[in-house]
Amino acid sequence: MTKSSTLNHPVYPIGTPGIAWESLEKAAWLAIQQRKRNYWDEVVSPLTALLLDRDSPLADWAELVEYAELDYQPQGLAQYPLFAVRSRNWQAHRPTVLVTGGVHGYETSGVQGALQFIAHKLSHYQSSVNFIILPCISPWAYETINRWNPLAIDPNRAFVEHSPAAESAAAMAFIRQQTQKVALHIDLHETTDTDNSEFGPAKAARDGLVFEYHDIPDGFYLVGDSEKPQPEFQRALISAVSQVTHIAAADDAGCLIGEPLQQLGVINYAKKALGLCGGLTDAMYVTTTEVYPDSTNATAEQCNRAQVATICAAIEYVLQHGD
Repeated sequence: MTKSSTLNHPVYPIGTPGIAWESLEKAAWLAIQQRKRNYWDEVVSPLTALLLDRDSPLADWAELVEYAELDYQPQGLAQYPLFAVRSRNWQAHRPTVLVTGGVHGYETSGVQGALQFIAHKLSHYQSSVNFIILPCISPWAYETINRWNPLAIDPNRAFVEHSPAAESAAAMAFIRQQTQKVALHIDLHETTDTDNSEFGPAKAARDGLVFEYHDIPDGFYLVGDSEKPQPEFQRALISAVSQVTHIAAADDAGCLIGEPLQQLGVINYAKKALGLCGGLTDAMYVTTTEVYPDSTNATAEQCNRAQVATICAAIEYVLQHGD
């Protein structure tokens, strides 16, 4: 089943149809954004409690690192420290696991799922893998429930050389400093109804294009890398997540979000070519999760648990099959 909008080509309230935004329109867009939740309370505070408290069992073998700071004061906004969780006792013979969340700040379970994995599951793997976890790459977007950063740039199309998005550039620089070899990268995302009601129309207006609606898949799915699809790996993750929540079915054309279905719950993108977060390493095993938090058949907690289940199943697969 898929969920389709009945609206047709709305005119976004900023800009002139058919004309790409300039600085004036981007400033107008920024002016209407509002803070709706607190990065410090919902992300930083749980991380510090887990990793900086003397009594925390995680603190002996995991450390909290401030890897960069985003400075949006020139836009009249705040500074945001960026945090990663990494292994203290790095071992070269162990596979390295990278987990990224909150590249799109509005995709809540990407952030909260990463935090839940750190809190409840990370200890299971602390002696078998090296880990790097960036739970919230885009904190301003997390607070304002946004896809873009304050400059109207999508960080998940900006994992490229000389990136225009500070969020993407900081994450890339940090990972390159940590290691040259990553075995597994899980990038945590959501597909939401607001992709059709807000973020898609905004992107079309920004770029001077006409927005075309697409069906929103009802359920969980994965986006593999077309350059290294690893179908058995993707299948193992879908099997694990199916125990937590339902898997999205293809639409009548055999697609999810316009892409041909490769197998149940799996499509592929060219991650590096598109500047996606999933393309920031040369990991053999790569996938992007997509949960559907607006489904009537899933709760927010199920979405979080689906993210955690994916990470765990992915690590188990790599430990079994090697890197």
